[in-house]
Amino acid sequence: MVKRPLEEEDDSDRQQKKLCLGATDRISGLSDELLLRVLSNLSVTTLNLCQRISRRFHALAADSQLWKAAYYERFVRPRALRLRTPRDALAENLPYSSKLARWLDEESFLKKGKEMNWKRQYKIRHNWARGSCGVSEIQVTERPPIPQLLVRFHEGVVYTVDFEDGLQAWSPRGEQKLVARTLLSTPGEAQKSPTSLAINTRGKGRDAHQIAIGFENGAYCIYELRIPSREFVCLYESPLSSSGMLSAIALATPYLLVMSEKQRLSLYRFEEESGRLNGTLDPPRLLFSFKSHTSWPPLTLSIRLSGQGLTASIAYAVPTYLSGWSVGIQEMCLNLDGELLESRVATAMDPTFRSLSTVHREASPARSHGEGSSEMQFFAKPTSLSYSHPYLLVSHPDNTLTLYLVTSTASSLSIGAGRRLWGHTSSVSGAEVGGRGKAVSVSCRGEELRLWELEGGMASAAMRRRLTSGELSIPVRPGKRASRDDGSELAVAKGFVGFDEENVVVLREKSRGRQALVVYDFT
Repeated sequence: MVKRPLEEEDDSDRQQKKLCLGATDRISGLSDELLLRVLSNLSVTTLNLCQRISRRFHALAADSQLWKAAYYERFVRPRALRLRTPRDALAENLPYSSKLARWLDEESFLKKGKEMNWKRQYKIRHNWARGSCGVSEIQVTERPPIPQLLVRFHEGVVYTVDFEDGLQAWSPRGEQKLVARTLLSTPGEAQKSPTSLAINTRGKGRDAHQIAIGFENGAYCIYELRIPSREFVCLYESPLSSSGMLSAIALATPYLLVMSEKQRLSLYRFEEESGRLNGTLDPPRLLFSFKSHTSWPPLTLSIRLSGQGLTASIAYAVPTYLSGWSVGIQEMCLNLDGELLESRVATAMDPTFRSLSTVHREASPARSHGEGSSEMQFFAKPTSLSYSHPYLLVSHPDNTLTLYLVTSTASSLSIGAGRRLWGHTSSVSGAEVGGRGKAVSVSCRGEELRLWELEGGMASAAMRRRLTSGELSIPVRPGKRASRDDGSELAVAKGFVGFDEENVVVLREKSRGRQALVVYDFT
């Protein structure tokens, strides 16, 4: 077969190619400062592409200040516009400045002893906004614990406690292994059944966490996890109490708040320095003890400290006629010396409604108005209740949540009207809300998890439009499950859901009562 002769190339084309190959690179000759100035005008997508050019551009395009500015424009500035008040006349022209760290929370990260990686932080917030994450599981128990397993998530450590395995600490990141474990009773001693669990919210460092456990016999214990040595140390164990089982507990050193089965609310104070030489705490001093007649489960305790004193709070459910269930909150204000200054109560009930706690308990609530009535709403009994001032979030078995805003001033305490939150397709078994209104809720079945941005409540028209359009919450769309389980068996959420900036942890029950911690990783 005769080969086809090569077509002769035009000399002009060959000359043009040579000129292209020999073109001068004017960008690489610029200084790093000028290149950073150029890169600051590019989009996030282009910045990611620039990192593929060379090692130099990889380092420049990953500069923390570039991603800090991108973080500001994507997440901080819209938040500032959304929360602005009439005084913020210049809110629409909020320019970026590297000195505006109070909006970016950079100062809080520096206090924790680490420098912010703004590119990583941008990626995490981007994944939160999309609901994109990885999923893995930590097998906790092979059989159903009796009583129910208690779980808390704090600063990257998951704490579990039950009757048989005692107190355990798990790492949800990396290898996802058991960090430490201790039994709740010594050999020969009667086993104690835990009923409540709390983590110290005023920890002084990341090397040690303090844990408070309440028991069925009315006693409580304070443990400390020493992370470098991976061991638990018992700091204090209280004697038995005649007030009955401890149904709720809160710890913010040096204060401990407990609620007993007989509805007795007590606040204790430990001496911060005494007894620490031998690794233990001296018995605390009782500051007050109240008997409650209106608090119903679910309930939650919290302690807020300030420069002038502290506020101990209990948020609880309240049954009512006609409107179903409402919520209430009681605050006890103390000075720095532990002297009780004031106790006040507020509820979200309409003044014309009557609480079932004031009448015969056998009287059943009736629904006389429709769900969409502007005058009256019927709220089902809460399945969980979470309070992080000023946000009070309640989940219901009718696939909804209710958000309340608590207003606490020096002279008054009030709870705003509840706002319904829709989005779930099955009963909501648990919800958790953070200080800035970020919340996570989980359905009882179907592994349905939703992320909420509730900052500012529903007072503004913009927030109401976001609620109507479905932009207020984001369904989590996990990627490939990193576990041996193929996910085919039915899983039931057990009511606990906790989260931090990187992970969401949910307690689920599998077949034959097996308990597992499902970790949603947004990094």
